Amino acid sequence: MELSVKRQVAVLVILVAGAAASGFLAWKRWSNRDTATYRLPQVDRAQAETAFHKKVLPVLSEHCWDCHGDGMSKGDVALDRFTNVTAVLQDRKLWERVLHNVESGDMPPKKKPPLPANEKQVVTHWLDTTLFPVDPKRPDPGRVTLRRLNRAEYNNTIRDLVGVSFRPADDFPEDDVGYGFDNIGDVLTLPPLLLEKYLQAAEEIMDEAIVDGPRPPPTKVTEAAKFSGGIDNGPVRGLAANGELTTTINLSYPGRYRVTIKAHGDQAGPDPVKMGLRWDDHEVQTFEVKAKAREPETYTAEIDFPSAGRHTITASFLNDFYQERWVERPREGKPPKKEKVTEDRNFWLHQLTLTGPLGVELPLPESHRQIFAARRPGQTDEQAARSIVEEFTGRAWRRPVTEGEVDRLMKLYSESRTQGDKFESAVKHALTAVLVSPHFLFRGEIQRDPNNPTAIHRVSEYALASRLSYFLWSSMPDPELISLAAQGKLRRNLEEQVRRMLKDPKAQALTDNFAGQWLQLRTLGIIDPDRTKFPAFNDQLRRDLRTETETFFSHIVSEDRPIMDFLLGDFTFVNERLAEHYGLAGVSGEEFVRVSLSGTSRQGLLTQGSVLTLTSNPTRTSPVKRGKWVLDNLLATPPPPPPPNVPELEAGEKLMGTLRQRMEKHRENALCASCHARMDPIGFALEHFDAIGKWREKDGTETVEPAGELNTGEKFKDHRELNQVLASARRDDFLRCLTEKLLTYGLGRGLEYYDKVAVQKIVQDLKAGEGRFSSLVLGVVNSAPFQWRRGEGDPNQVAAN
Repeated sequence: MELSVKRQVAVLVILVAGAAASGFLAWKRWSNRDTATYRLPQVDRAQAETAFHKKVLPVLSEHCWDCHGDGMSKGDVALDRFTNVTAVLQDRKLWERVLHNVESGDMPPKKKPPLPANEKQVVTHWLDTTLFPVDPKRPDPGRVTLRRLNRAEYNNTIRDLVGVSFRPADDFPEDDVGYGFDNIGDVLTLPPLLLEKYLQAAEEIMDEAIVDGPRPPPTKVTEAAKFSGGIDNGPVRGLAANGELTTTINLSYPGRYRVTIKAHGDQAGPDPVKMGLRWDDHEVQTFEVKAKAREPETYTAEIDFPSAGRHTITASFLNDFYQERWVERPREGKPPKKEKVTEDRNFWLHQLTLTGPLGVELPLPESHRQIFAARRPGQTDEQAARSIVEEFTGRAWRRPVTEGEVDRLMKLYSESRTQGDKFESAVKHALTAVLVSPHFLFRGEIQRDPNNPTAIHRVSEYALASRLSYFLWSSMPDPELISLAAQGKLRRNLEEQVRRMLKDPKAQALTDNFAGQWLQLRTLGIIDPDRTKFPAFNDQLRRDLRTETETFFSHIVSEDRPIMDFLLGDFTFVNERLAEHYGLAGVSGEEFVRVSLSGTSRQGLLTQGSVLTLTSNPTRTSPVKRGKWVLDNLLATPPPPPPPNVPELEAGEKLMGTLRQRMEKHRENALCASCHARMDPIGFALEHFDAIGKWREKDGTETVEPAGELNTGEKFKDHRELNQVLASARRDDFLRCLTEKLLTYGLGRGLEYYDKVAVQKIVQDLKAGEGRFSSLVLGVVNSAPFQWRRGEGDPNQVAAN
């Protein structure tokens, strides 16, 4: 079948299936016990109006209007414009912030008289019951937008479905981010470019997975970063003196391989750069590397490897040259000018490409054998194709397929055979269509009454399996989950399955995709500290800092540690380089190992170099960024955006005084004061750590002053006491923050006021128990929003009508 025809067929599959997207998964029958009608809790409007005028407004006018009324609107918030319940109900988001700030003690600000306990109770109770009425016995589970797989989910699903080694979604457009995560259904759009990428990826995946003709020998590329030794300079690794760059390869088969090295040299002296090539202890060849920086060239040799397994490839720099000399530069009408010239020969490696084994026919790949294993003895090609298509499609679509769905896919197989394609090629075309179907690309769930926001029901066992696997693994359900779902036994075995899944290596996805976004580790790649002020910082240190935090998080997950370790953990993971950066003794080698932090200056996430670096400016630390990071990611009390037309703090060298004094000058602007009172004390507590996470006693010539006080009144003398405050007085805020972050990630949607029932229960259970990571995950998985769903629309509108 010609490529254009294949693409037309694939597009047709998408369009036809997409037209039915709102009703797909109609194969499931529902029982009454899985459905219910959600009734919005009723509010006595007249009673609420009376309470607002007699009890709430007097408190607001006395304690709030000097900043948020009578012509004042700090933070762009004016509360005196709300004169009745109807006006309040029309801006739930604003009043949700008011409720949150009053409950947490962030408002009124520290310099203002605090709300008396009885008046605080009046305001919070009225807001809670009037604006955010919920029924804990029958909570609103919310809606979930039909959402596509994001890039990470696509790659992982292909890995587990087909077993191919490449990552096709890396070539897709970047996923949009909502509520801090890139798996949010409301922002995962489907632009035309992505549709084209889906078609291309499906073809490439099937070409890799299924053998239907002669195959070129496999090729693997090893980038410069995977080599050890020399100078790490981003995309290249270099040698400024005679030395070696080494990497390890792992061969599946013995035989002859083509080794190609892409390199260039800084040319100097009479000879070009010379590179030696060696495998294990065997010298191969010496090359003259005449290429220059912007025009790297490739250098190739063939090597006979007598055995499979691990081998080393070494590129060596053989003829270092360095010379300083004086030359005379002619000048018109003047005597020649003497100038010092430095000639320095260096070697730079870009990548290594390994192709092979050459000249042999390899066994069929595991992906091919797995797909065609569905063929049973005695079947005709037609029967075998149907078995293969049905089995593969069920796994790809993550639920049983109907006879009609298989029939439509088999038409593609039959058309391909009619055009003369052989069995494997025809099957490949049918399975390519499977991968461009909305049933694969989207995480569809049954909607029994899709347009009725008061109709709620449990998600099916198959949908629950997908929710669980994409939550913890960012991938498709494995056979055990699907088997339990098919038997209707998954829901009753959730705890056992969650614990199993958290121990599985695929739970690394939680680190990559949840922690990477919750802690903002992904932004570390674009942070660029000033190398003149911080010469110790380089790309290798950047990777080490991120690896430390990722390994720390993964350890808490896999070992089911208490979640308070995020704040108080007295251990971390370092290699020799990072240990030296931190001033820790007794660590050698590249491998990250667990070390005790007892008796050191470090503890928990807040003192890890990744967090400290990504919350700094290029030339100095930033108490504002560090404080904001804590408020946003550990306390769920993010400050509002800065007001317009307020200049940022000027560069330090242009102002007099310490950084703390300069910040105090910045806070003289009344528009800035309240937010900086929340952020700055937290940030100053971390001032003993510089902009790349190294310990310091002084900032320049000034002694660091880390003591401070939160706007809620808790005092601390340094970062360790701050951690204790966060883990004690602000413990509930931290537990709620982490719960909200994980629930948002697990649901793939932003949280609404009605989700507070689920959040509060999870937090209460964490406080009552040991507070381990598995307990947090189980709280999310057992919550109503994770187990149930309702139709589209706003139940408030239904109630109003």
